[in-house]
Amino acid sequence: MGEKVVAGPFDLSDRQRYRGKLRRCLTGLERLLEEKRFDRPKNLMGLEIELNLAGPDGMPRMMNAQVLERIASRDFQTELAMFNLEVNIAPHRLGGRVFDRLAEELRTSLGYAHRKASEVDAGIMMIGILPTLGQDDLVSSNLSDVDRYTLLNDQIVAARGEDFALDIDGVERLVCTSQSIALEAACTSVQLHLQVTPGRFADVWNAAQAVAAAQVAVGANSPFLFGHELWRESRAPLFQQSIDTRPPELQAQGVRPRTWFGERWISSAYDLFEENLRFFPPLLPICDDEDPLGVLDQGGVPKLAELVLHNGTVYRWNRPVYGIADGVPHLRVENRVLPAGPTVTDVIANAAFYYGLVRALAEDARPVWTRLPFEAAAANFDAACRHGIDARLEWPRRGRHGGTTRVDAVNLVRDELLPLAAAGLDAWGVEPADRDLYLGVIDDRCRLRTNGAGWQATTFHRALEKGLGRDAALAATTRRYGELMHLGEPVHTWPVGLPEPVPLGSP
Repeated sequence: MGEKVVAGPFDLSDRQRYRGKLRRCLTGLERLLEEKRFDRPKNLMGLEIELNLAGPDGMPRMMNAQVLERIASRDFQTELAMFNLEVNIAPHRLGGRVFDRLAEELRTSLGYAHRKASEVDAGIMMIGILPTLGQDDLVSSNLSDVDRYTLLNDQIVAARGEDFALDIDGVERLVCTSQSIALEAACTSVQLHLQVTPGRFADVWNAAQAVAAAQVAVGANSPFLFGHELWRESRAPLFQQSIDTRPPELQAQGVRPRTWFGERWISSAYDLFEENLRFFPPLLPICDDEDPLGVLDQGGVPKLAELVLHNGTVYRWNRPVYGIADGVPHLRVENRVLPAGPTVTDVIANAAFYYGLVRALAEDARPVWTRLPFEAAAANFDAACRHGIDARLEWPRRGRHGGTTRVDAVNLVRDELLPLAAAGLDAWGVEPADRDLYLGVIDDRCRLRTNGAGWQATTFHRALEKGLGRDAALAATTRRYGELMHLGEPVHTWPVGLPEPVPLGSP
C-alpha cells in the first residue's frame, strides 16, 4: 500500500477491467515462476516499525504531518491515522553483527525522530496499542491526509454496508461500533521481511505460520484498548474486526475475513496469490497501463501492479510479497504478527528469534508442518494472542511416537525453540555474540514470565491499588512506559509499578 494512489470514483467497467488485469498478472507470476526468473539467494532481511505519537502527558497527538516535516527523512512515512508514523530500515544481509548494526540504526533513527517530535510537544512511542487512545481519537477525521487511506476507507465501508462492530471478550469485554476503518490505526506493528527464492518460499512461509504463536507469546505488548484490559495481544482481534468487510450474514456463511491466518499449509508462493484472487473481492480497482504478459513476451520484467495492490489489501499475518530490485523480480515473506516495542533491544531480540527459528525449521528433515495440523497452528496463534506468555500451545512430540502434546509456551521456547533459533542464526552466519545477546533476551522473558503486555497490565493494576482512577492509571502507565522505553533496557528488566514520588524538601 506504499504506492501513490489517487482517489476517485469507480464504475462497473473499472472493476471488470481490474479483474481481467488481476488474472493476467497471476498468469504472469506463474510464467515468471516457471521460467525461473527470480533473484538468486541473497539472505536479505528488512524491518518496518509502526509508531505512535504521544505527548508528555501520555495522550495521543494528531500531528504526523508536522512531525514528518521536521524529521525530513525518507525512512519515515505516514501511517493510517494522524498519530501514526512508520520507520523503514534499509534491507540488510543476514550474517555477522547484523543485529547490533540494526539496533544502532534504529536507536539513531528513533532518537532523532523523538527529538524532532518534541519540538511540537509530541514524542515517539513504540507500543502495540497506545493505552490512552479513546474512541473519539479513532474517527475518520483523524485519518492521515493521504488519498490511499481515504479511498481504502471509502471502499471498505461501502463493501461492508454498515457500521463496523467491535466485540473483544478478554480479561474485560469491549463492545463498540465505528463508522470508519480508523479503529485499525490503533494497531502498531513490526514487520519482518525475508527475501526467499521460489523453491524455498513454501517452507519459509509454513515455518513462519508454525512459529507465529511462539512469537506472540514472548512478544505480546497490546493489553489495553479504550480503557479496557482485553487480550495480551489485542491487535489480532482488533485488526480483524476493524476492517472486516463482511456483514454478519457473510460471516455466518464462512466467508473469510481480510485479516486472516489462513487455512492450510502451502506448496508454492503461487498458492497464496491465487487464494487472494479467489477469496477476496478487489477493494481498489486501479489499473496500470502495463500489459504484464506483453512485457514478458518481450523479455522484460512486469510490475504486476494490480496484483501487488490487491495483495496489499489482504492482511495475512504472514504475507507473500512480489517486488523488483535492480530490474530483477524477487519474493519475500512479510511477517506481521509482532507488536511494536517495547524497546529497540526487544524488537531486535524478537527479530533474531524469528529469523533463526524460521531458518532452522525450514531446513528441518521432518518439517513441523508435516506433524502439526494447520488448525492447531491457528488455534495456537489465537491462544498466544489471548494469554501472551502464559499461553499453552499444541506442538509435535519429540521422538518416534508422533502426535502432538500441549505445553506451556515458555517451556516450548526455552527447551526446544531457542536451541533451534540459535542453530538457525549460526546457519545464517550471525556472530555468536549477537546470537547470544538477543536470544538471551527471549530466554530471560520466558524465565521471568514477563513481556511488554505483562508489564503494562501489572503496572496498571498497581496504579489502581494506589487509588488512581482507570484513566489516570492508564495515563500514568503510558508515561512510565515511555520513560523506560527511551532509557532502552529490555522490558524484562523494567521495575514494575509507578515510581514513588519524591517527598518535598528531599535532597
